[in-house]
Amino acid sequence: MHPLLGLAFAASLPAMAAECLPKVQGAWVRVPPVAMPMMAGFVRIENPCRAPLTVVGAESLAFADVSLHETREEGGVSRMREVERLPVAPGKAVELKPGGLHLMLHGAYAPVAVGEKVVITLKLADGRSLPVQFEARKSAP
Repeated sequence: MHPLLGLAFAASLPAMAAECLPKVQGAWVRVPPVAMPMMAGFVRIENPCRAPLTVVGAESLAFADVSLHETREEGGVSRMREVERLPVAPGKAVELKPGGLHLMLHGAYAPVAVGEKVVITLKLADGRSLPVQFEARKSAP
């Protein structure tokens, strides 16, 4: 391969990545039965791109703090831990669902009622942001 051709291809990689965005489905937040300081968000994130993508955070104007978490059962006890990076391989999907990976939503600035929609922006490792509309529900769809 000609060196300049390789350089041109390498320079085009960021533009190619920018053209391909992850797809999201079934985004919802669980409305707790009583006023609680936190809620949880769930969504399926699919990577239709040729390159891997990584979710490195999330934010929302509706909440003071949004973070990725995972619930795991260890010795019969459910434990939750923060997840700093959520990789999604090319052609694969990751499901954020009750009892597993999820978004922890702390400090809602206003009450969130069933049927309302809140925007949570997923932050990707390559610097892009993906705003996603989540529907408030009492239980999974």
